[in-house]
Amino acid sequence: MRSLHGNTHGLKPNQLRRIEKLYTRRIPPHEIVTPEFARQLSELSHETNRQIGALIDRKGYVEYVVVGDARRIELPDFKRVRVAGDRFRGLRFVHTHLRREELTRDDLTDLALLRLDLMAAIEVDERSGLPGIVRSAHLLPSTAPELSPNGNSKSFSFLDPAVPSQLDVDFLELIEALESEMARNRRTARRASNADRAILVNVSTGFISEAEDSIAELRELTQSAGVIVLDEMIQRRPSIDPRTVLGKGKLEELLIRAMQLGADAIIFDRELQAAQVRSISEATDLKVIDRSQLILDIFAQRAQSHEGKIQVELAQLKYILPRLVMGQTSAFSRLAGGIGGRGPGETKLETDRRRVRDRIHRLEKELAAQSKRREQRRKERRRHDVPTISIVGYTNAGKSTLLNALTQSEVLAESRMFATLDPTTRRLRLPREREVIINDTVGFIRDLPPDLLEAFRSTLEEIEGSRLLLHVVDASNPRWQQQIASVDRILTELKFDQIPRLLVFNKVDLIDKADLGARVRSVSIESGQAPVAISATNKKTLTLLLERIDEALPRELAQPTFQ
Repeated sequence: MRSLHGNTHGLKPNQLRRIEKLYTRRIPPHEIVTPEFARQLSELSHETNRQIGALIDRKGYVEYVVVGDARRIELPDFKRVRVAGDRFRGLRFVHTHLRREELTRDDLTDLALLRLDLMAAIEVDERSGLPGIVRSAHLLPSTAPELSPNGNSKSFSFLDPAVPSQLDVDFLELIEALESEMARNRRTARRASNADRAILVNVSTGFISEAEDSIAELRELTQSAGVIVLDEMIQRRPSIDPRTVLGKGKLEELLIRAMQLGADAIIFDRELQAAQVRSISEATDLKVIDRSQLILDIFAQRAQSHEGKIQVELAQLKYILPRLVMGQTSAFSRLAGGIGGRGPGETKLETDRRRVRDRIHRLEKELAAQSKRREQRRKERRRHDVPTISIVGYTNAGKSTLLNALTQSEVLAESRMFATLDPTTRRLRLPREREVIINDTVGFIRDLPPDLLEAFRSTLEEIEGSRLLLHVVDASNPRWQQQIASVDRILTELKFDQIPRLLVFNKVDLIDKADLGARVRSVSIESGQAPVAISATNKKTLTLLLERIDEALPRELAQPTFQ
């Protein structure tokens, strides 16, 4: 006889034997529950004053018998057993309710998170112990859930309540129809794109407007990583839950939504602690990605040069190292491929810490050697007194497009975040026949992962010897002020804040003239210096920029000639 699940403490031996006999019963596959089985459950619940339930497979055999208390019942933990995205678990749960209540929130949460075929609750008559009406529900497998009258997504379908003898639903036919719809929806979605599909989550203790701006940027990052955004969720809380970030109810809502939409991943708009990743992963088979890991993934996709790949791998290893859980199954074991698990830094999580540290040490030595070679090149330029200008700015501000326009180059320039990782150096002739070196650099971003910033420090050293920085700003971006502040903060962290700076408003063709004027005045009043307004795609607007660059460079600089 198989053992019982749940709390059996205090039950009499004869009660235990009768409950265990439920394993010998078989329900006809097309029926949700028979009157005889419902009566057995009800009488046992009435006698023991406990909820009692059975998980029944599609052949009608009882797989698990579960005992609860008078108010609730807790199902066995088999969440870690994977279920195909277009199928349910193959088990329905039939249990008793002693207080004539509707299906509870816990019932519906278990139905969704465990992906049960059906959740059914039998009322127990408090006097006779006989079964009353049966309330049942199943999930709606739509990729675009209907909306209920109050505006919330309708996750469940409730069958008409009926006494056991009048349940006329063909259970197998119902489940097969639902799974066919799930499979059809999933095939349609996959035909449209083979990309990963994710739900974005922002949990904030600040203003909701700041959270909306932040998740809008996360959406851009996600799309730059080649991931389809299915939905977004914002929760404002007095404090961040140290275990799961979200509150318990919101986490359950998120996981139900992810299951409905066929999501592959949940992406959080913050850096998660290893314990938080594990706690969230205990409830779901989905990948759990944080903002830092998403940025690392984008860098892994973009890295082209040998040095760039080393820098990305180093940052990935430093990110993963504190999250390795030795001797346990880590939540990161799901990240073997796709978003969050690609690139030169992809690492088996069974790799022990010592080997990871050794690899980090080797990469750091290699980057140090690269840094020395860069310094030699900078010394050579300084020896010839060739002034250097560096283009800096927020990611996707149009820095590479500007470099191409100024120097007639063909550097990769795309309207997506972090299109440029490897620094590019070109020559530029100014109006007064002076020639300079101009650098295109990797874009900055708010809360750039510290490990990534550290790994790219050797590349960013190209900025160090610059006589002038062109701080390029996407003037059409509604978050332009925050982006300026983020770049200023990173330049200060890198100790480049003493280098003279020229603010360049780019993409002015995408903004109303009145709005542009207001933004220019705002910056002029605040900084005492008027920004140069340009469109890097319109060379006619670059004349003033070249004149301002010429004026900003010290007059005593020699007039170098390139051979």
